[in-house]
Amino acid sequence: MRTEDFDYVLPEHLIAQTPLSNRDASKLLVLDKKTGEIEHRKFTDILDYLEEGDTLVLNDTKVIPARIYGIKEDTGAEIELLLLNEENSKWKCLARPAKRIKEGTIVNFGNGLLKAKCTQVLDEGIRYFELTYNGILYEILDKLGEMPLPPYIHEKLKDKDRYQTVYAKNIGSAAAPTAGLHFTKELLEKVKAKKVNIAYITLHVGLGTFRPVAVSDVTKHKMHSEFYEMSKKTADILNKTRENGKNIISVGTTTTRTLETIMNLYGTFKKCDGFTDIFIYPGYEFKAIDKLITNFHLPKSTLIMLVSALAGKENVLKAYKEAVEKEYRFFSFGDSMFIK
Repeated sequence: MRTEDFDYVLPEHLIAQTPLSNRDASKLLVLDKKTGEIEHRKFTDILDYLEEGDTLVLNDTKVIPARIYGIKEDTGAEIELLLLNEENSKWKCLARPAKRIKEGTIVNFGNGLLKAKCTQVLDEGIRYFELTYNGILYEILDKLGEMPLPPYIHEKLKDKDRYQTVYAKNIGSAAAPTAGLHFTKELLEKVKAKKVNIAYITLHVGLGTFRPVAVSDVTKHKMHSEFYEMSKKTADILNKTRENGKNIISVGTTTTRTLETIMNLYGTFKKCDGFTDIFIYPGYEFKAIDKLITNFHLPKSTLIMLVSALAGKENVLKAYKEAVEKEYRFFSFGDSMFIK
């Protein structure tokens, strides 16, 4: 299986640069994974595809406003850091320009509100920093930081909340679980009114989600690792859904990878947490989910490989071609797709 097999032509003007004024105003392409049949709807029509007793599973991770700009103390040079994750009281960061950051370098943010001292230098612009500050780090980042938007978005985000889902709760992501950005609180209330269960998992999305597959042989790609967590309440809802023969509908590839990881490990849903580096591509047999709400993904990415595993590569590429022809908006702030 070749990485090139998952390529498609996307005109640049179809890459959504800003969110729509209304979250649920996006288009919805509905793909039948068995027949390949395609329908064109609007996102609020998702209600038509949910049945009483089904369970909608959402990733309640919250994005850290982790892109911060500071001044190198000794030279005054401008430095950008992207905080990725905390490990043993040190923060793993992507530094720019990385060549200016050596071990011992101190960067000052917000006139001393936050200081970062480099403790370790790694390849690909990765540096470890010890952070010093007074107060609560996430409150400081809320004042100083910007949302770590993907590299294909060039517009400034006016409202930080638009890169969070309305149900975001557990802080820890470097990127949003974007399939969930289409939901409003009102739409979720309508889902509940149909007697559809809503359950939550947490998977903290890492920047590796945007990394292109650099190898030509898909099976040689190494996935990044991300932290996940499932509560007993969610596990009980999902096991009951399974017992009743109803559908588990995953919102997003992050949710999908969490559910499939747990099912692969335990053969059932249970309260648990850990790290997953699961890589789902065609040939994979799904054990946890039945249907998927997702966005349109980058060519040759692990995410388009995941949806191809669920719906078939030919079906997915045909759907993407039709979405391009009908001028759907692509990627993080783009339109939505439902694989039924």
